[in-house]
Amino acid sequence: MSFALRVKTKSGHQVIKSLTPEHTIKDLKVQLSKVSNIPQDRLHVLSGYPPKVLDITQDSLLLNKSGLTSGETLILEEKAPPPVPKETSSAPSQNFKSHITENDSDYPGILMKKVVPADNSCLFSSIFFALNGRLDESGTAAPYMRQVIAQTVANDPEMFSEGILGKPNTDYCTWIQDDKSWGGAIELSILSNHYGFEIAVVDTINAIINQFGEDQHYSLRIFLMFDGIHYDPLFLESPDGGSIQTIFPTDDDKIMREAEELAREANSSRQFTDVNKFTLKCMNCNMHLSGQLQAREHAQSTGHMNFGEV
Repeated sequence: MSFALRVKTKSGHQVIKSLTPEHTIKDLKVQLSKVSNIPQDRLHVLSGYPPKVLDITQDSLLLNKSGLTSGETLILEEKAPPPVPKETSSAPSQNFKSHITENDSDYPGILMKKVVPADNSCLFSSIFFALNGRLDESGTAAPYMRQVIAQTVANDPEMFSEGILGKPNTDYCTWIQDDKSWGGAIELSILSNHYGFEIAVVDTINAIINQFGEDQHYSLRIFLMFDGIHYDPLFLESPDGGSIQTIFPTDDDKIMREAEELAREANSSRQFTDVNKFTLKCMNCNMHLSGQLQAREHAQSTGHMNFGEV
């Protein structure tokens, strides 16, 4: 019995028909390397919907035990090479801007924010949009991601201790599955690992970008914007407005520069909520608010999500 797989690479689509259910993960890696010219140790494979990382570390595992099914589509990318240790590198140290040329300002498209609902699940809605290029109309993405996070935390109580979580492990697992609970750094780190993508968060409060999963050398990156209480996904709109891009190579310095500029612009125009300051103003309707709780309630009831200090 054949075990056909569709493979999507940066150069197009191909079909592998030479495998059977009795072949192993090692055999799969050999075939993937052949069709992509990517070394086996640099293969990064995504499967399923939404796409998540396929574990290809168990060389002897049979394909019929791997969770893959014949006819499935695999997304294939190349992992970035590990960084050269500083003590062995002969190249002078350089900051980020030193890699950017003047022509990079001509990046084809405009980096924009897609506003998602202010319903306590904006982080999860934003990640879904960034991975799929569309909003989650079914409403199933947030509960699924909350469950993934809870299972990850429950399976590793040593790593996810009360000191890390701010509450006992079991309490956190119950809390994160409540649709009134907000996600943050812990949840971003777990979902970055689960999906095999770096998640770059444009922090408009501090005009910086926080990168989750950067140490894993993922080949792909998505961007979110955070204003202190709300997350929105970022996308690149083509000049003619006909298409959008939400997933970017992690070695794309130009799009990172665009995101950094967006962070600075949002900060300078005070499009953020400083939760340590308690007098706030809705930039949409000019209503004055007191503290984070009122800002959150106002965002939920009105859909207004741009706040600034008074």
